[in-house]
This record gives sequence, structure tokens and C-alpha cells, in this order.
Amino acid sequence: MRSRVWGGTAAVVLGCLLAAGCGGGGKDTADKTVGKDGSAVSGAHPATITDCMGAKTTFSAASKKIVTSNASSLELLLRLGAGDKVIGTGFPPGKGALPGELDGQAQKVKVLSRSVIPKEKLLGSGADLYIDTFASMGSMGGGMGDAPTEEEFKAAGIKHIYLKSTACAATGKSPVTDLSAVEADITALGAVTGTSAKAKELVAGMKETVDAVQKAVGGTAESKRPTYFFFDYDAGTKQPSVTCNRQVANAVITLAGARNVFADCNGDYKQVDWEKVIAKNPDWIQLGVRNRGSEAANEKAFGDAEKWLKSNAATKGLKAVKEGHFLHIGSEQTTIAGVRNADTVKEIAKTLYPGKVG
Repeated sequence: MRSRVWGGTAAVVLGCLLAAGCGGGGKDTADKTVGKDGSAVSGAHPATITDCMGAKTTFSAASKKIVTSNASSLELLLRLGAGDKVIGTGFPPGKGALPGELDGQAQKVKVLSRSVIPKEKLLGSGADLYIDTFASMGSMGGGMGDAPTEEEFKAAGIKHIYLKSTACAATGKSPVTDLSAVEADITALGAVTGTSAKAKELVAGMKETVDAVQKAVGGTAESKRPTYFFFDYDAGTKQPSVTCNRQVANAVITLAGARNVFADCNGDYKQVDWEKVIAKNPDWIQLGVRNRGSEAANEKAFGDAEKWLKSNAATKGLKAVKEGHFLHIGSEQTTIAGVRNADTVKEIAKTLYPGKVG
């Protein structure tokens, strides 16, 4: 995943990735080997996972000292019940931005950097594992600062793995239309942290949610599915940044029974001119804003995004704007790979297909 700087608040995209919900659950002591797709295979130690290019990382035991590159990977570990293994993070979530117990746990994690963790601090952190959300394979750091080389990670005794559902998105060879990569990441993290039982539970819950939506609306003919635009308000309004078909949001939108108007764009994100959005003339627009830390602040941000679309000469004539077809659903749960993607599928489908999705 490349680095992107948001307009408005001038924060780097993954800087305030937030999450909702928290999974506890007991530790699973069964050892796993994880295949190329990230799925766990029963067997004895070592546990082995692969990156986008097929390179293997082997774990002789569950990791005990983990550093996360940002709050998205931190969220997954908290949900797995492995928060006690995290000794530091970059891009921490803001206080109050995560709900309940999850927020309390996140605030206790040592902040190694408010943005990208400096190379020297990361290598000297004492970690035995670094979970990287940012990089694209073949380009260490993916533009996210002066990242250590794999040789430097090895010399420091730190294993380096990626969230494949995000770090490898731009290198994918086909559109992302399901959540299998996210589920594979959860399974892989469960294997390397000794929480495979909880990982299995989380994945099963996601599948159950999505399967119910698919049962209700999955048979809708492509031509009958409403067109859908994710308006990335926090990325700036001068030139919209759109979610393409390699981004997890494409899967979320597709599974919800809609048609991403930029599904013909190969890659994860792309900046386009407003003329291209106008030409698409979507039926529905999701007002994608980041969590501001409270319901009131979030609603204000949604309102600001809606007001901008209604007052801007280039967008006020769009079908969705004239009909008031807006969805107030946060950016993180839509564009950041995680457990909440499944909940967002359901939330979108309930709006687009009233009465069909429970």
C-alpha cells in the first residue's frame, strides 16, 4: 500500500486507521502451517506463511513481542486477543476513536511514532515480529519512509510479515471481489500469535454475515444492481481519489449487491477528474470520512461531505445528490481490510435493498 496524504487534516492515510469491536477468546496452542493463500493447515511447528511473491517466513514458536506498523494491524491483534503481545505501534488510533474496551487496550500500547516508525527505533524495539500494512512487495516500505532491509530485520532478530490484503493489493492480477484475503490475514496472524481458535471464530463470523447478505441479494442481476461511488472526502475534494478494483472496498461494494463505478480501474487507488465521476452518475454515494472520535464529530463530518456535494457546481447535479442517496459509513471499515468489512457489506446492503437484508 502506498503512502497517501489526506487533504483537510493533512494526515497520512493509515495514520488514523481505527477499528470497532474487540475479540477476546482463549489462546490456541495448536501449531499451524499457513499456505500460500494464508489459510492455516493443521500440523506441527514450524508455522510458515508466505508473502505476495511466495517468500516464506517460518515461526518456531508464537511471537511474543510484536510491533505493528499502524492501527489496522493493531486492531486485528486486539480482536484476536493478542494485544498483550504488542510492544509498540506506529500511526496509533486517537483516544476515544475506538469503541469501549478496544479503545482502552489500544491506548495502552506504546507509541513508537505518530507516523512511520523510524528505522533505528523499529530495529531497536526488541520486537520479534513486525507486522507491515504498508509495503508493496519488491519495494520495501512502499514509499513509507526509510524502511529497514530484510537483511537488517534479520540481523535485529525481527521477522517481517505483511498484511497481504492491503500491502499486496496493487500487485494483484485480478479484481478483489470477496474477503478471502482478509480472512487469510486473520488466519495467518492467529497462527503466528497462537490464537488460531479465535481467528477461526472471527473468520466464521465474517462468512456468516456475508453469506446471509448473499442469500438475500446475491442473485440480483448485474444490470439491476445500483451503481455506487465511494466519495473519499478526507482525501481532498479538488481531485477525487477513487477506489479501484484491487482495493478491498471493491469487494465490500460488490458483496453488498452494488456496482463500484470505478471497478474498471486496475489498482487500489487512483486520482481522477470530477468529469469522470459525473460521467458515471452513480445511484448512491458513500460519504467516506475517517472516525473523528465521537458520534457527534462523525455526523458533523458526514454533514460537511454531503454539504460539499450539494453545493459544488460539478457534483450537485449528480443523480445520487439530487435524490439524497447518501450512506454515512466510515472510511476505515470500508477501505481497510479487517473484520468490520463484513459488517459494512451488511450495512450497505440494508440501505440499498430495504426489507431484504435483516
